[in-house]
Amino acid sequence: MKRIRIISFMLAAVVLFFLVKQEFQITKSWRAWNLPLSGKVIVLDAGHGGPDGGAVGGKDIVEKEITLEIVKMVQDYLQEQGALVILTREGDYDLADKSTKSYSRRKAEDLKKRVEIINKPDVDFFASIHLNALPSSGSKGAQTFYYRSLIENERAAKFIQAELRTSLENTNRSAKIIPHVYLLKYAKTPGALIEAGFLSNVNERYMLNSEKYQQKVAAAIYRGILRYFTEKGNPPE
Repeated sequence: MKRIRIISFMLAAVVLFFLVKQEFQITKSWRAWNLPLSGKVIVLDAGHGGPDGGAVGGKDIVEKEITLEIVKMVQDYLQEQGALVILTREGDYDLADKSTKSYSRRKAEDLKKRVEIINKPDVDFFASIHLNALPSSGSKGAQTFYYRSLIENERAAKFIQAELRTSLENTNRSAKIIPHVYLLKYAKTPGALIEAGFLSNVNERYMLNSEKYQQKVAAAIYRGILRYFTEKGNPPE
């Protein structure tokens, strides 16, 4: 009798184990199925880096530092929705070879390597994030740019720009074609370039240097990318 109880207990334990295992697998599969960006590979490009600081605002606010912070925030949002995110840089460096000395050659080599990352066959989308600056301090507002080679570029840029307008509430700008940016021109993967604001504008420079505003910019870019992948209709103008 005792032996029968032991065998029954062991059988019950085995059955319970397989039921729990099956439930875990179903839950895991359901979560993966429910993530809207599951299986998508997205490249995020923080503009400039290393010897190329990009635009400068005031005495010590540098484009390359802010773009990297925003990119890392966008990365977090995208990964939460299942995307595999690749960063072209994760620190303060460029992608040129260490042996390349000339600044202009380093710049050309850096851009070429960024395009190579973007054009890898498994990449579904890219976003390159920059900051703007002009001699005049009057210009302000984020704007998204795209190259006309792919219709997907326009869709993505318009979705992102719509979210920037809604979230930041400081621009009426529309997504715009730009023909002579190397990275956009030679990218074969759908994507867009976002100028997140003007360091030459005193008020916007102050905001762009704050973590809170960087988070708003990142959230808007993320939502634009999410809409690009999940919405079938035409984007807002």
